[in-house]
Amino acid sequence: MMAQLQQGGPDEKEKTTALKDLLSRIDLDELMKKDEPPLEFPDTLEGFEYIFNEKGQLRHIKTGEPFVFNYREDLHRWNQKRYEALGEIITKYIYELLEKECHLKKVTLPVDAIETEPKSFIFMSEDALVNPDKLLVLIHGNGVVRAGQWARRLIINEDLDSGTQIPYIKRAIEEGYGVIVLNPNENYIEVEKTKAQIQLSSDISDEPAEKRERKDKIQKETKKRRDFYEKYRNPQKEKETMQIYIRDNGSPEEHAIYVWDHFISQSAAENVFFVAHSYGGLAFVELMIQREAEVKNRVTAVALTDSVHNVWHQEVGKTIREWMRENCCNWVSSSEPLDTSVESMLPDCPRVSAGLASEEKSRGNVFSVSAPGLERR
Repeated sequence: MMAQLQQGGPDEKEKTTALKDLLSRIDLDELMKKDEPPLEFPDTLEGFEYIFNEKGQLRHIKTGEPFVFNYREDLHRWNQKRYEALGEIITKYIYELLEKECHLKKVTLPVDAIETEPKSFIFMSEDALVNPDKLLVLIHGNGVVRAGQWARRLIINEDLDSGTQIPYIKRAIEEGYGVIVLNPNENYIEVEKTKAQIQLSSDISDEPAEKRERKDKIQKETKKRRDFYEKYRNPQKEKETMQIYIRDNGSPEEHAIYVWDHFISQSAAENVFFVAHSYGGLAFVELMIQREAEVKNRVTAVALTDSVHNVWHQEVGKTIREWMRENCCNWVSSSEPLDTSVESMLPDCPRVSAGLASEEKSRGNVFSVSAPGLERR
């Protein structure tokens, strides 16, 4: 009796056989595709039925309502892909605004790029390299944001003034600054892997043949199980891609140094000012490490906002830390009144309150007052 229970009685075996037969006749891909719509989205704002109104707010064309993330209930992955697709359209829209409203020109990087190689770009005002007085350089943080943006989430959920660099660019131009807008997250292009490349990447190994065979067997069994469950979780499996990095611009740090060498250091401005947010602050500090004498000679002041630089981890020397204490200020998220001193554990630049507790929203507050502040410091 015990043996029969352990092995399963005749009724249980019959049920199991029937269940297996049923599952074998179900097309899991087709079943799940009914739950998750195709990952195909419009390529224009109008296609999404959204538009930026006169206040710069993203609103639905028909209802006038703000953007809704959970467009389809219980389909978080699909909703996220939709959000990302909209974000890419907004990135292109911001590029257009930089050229049309801010009258900036788009400059290709590397400057000597050939037609077939991956390229990036920055934006600059017509007088950026010839303005004899002052030049303003903007560096955003890391993630999905690109040139002209501070935060995609604020652009979508708040407005263009909150989430883009456009108000700051316009004010800088009005006050006589030349402007250069960096694009530090545009580091590579993605191309689809060929079958041969996929196989090659899995075959490359320095391990002994016997160990590799055992490992391959385990990986194949694991992959078989994973692929089975993947049919339920992700029927629209995305293509495998590889990244081809842009020459001399493969990281935010590389990009900042490249733009310094080829543009900022070549400019005529007597005074160069930086505004750097989050990881942009780290990129600026790395620029200082690599070009210390040049930066000290050209840069007048630096406004950092919630900078994530770390003078210990980046091994910043004493002379740079001393210069930062005199020429940099880091506005950080805080509920304290604007410009109130905030305690810092690092021996570098002063930290003061941005006047708002939210990291993203603090930028708008800082940037609305920091242009004249740069000149005072």
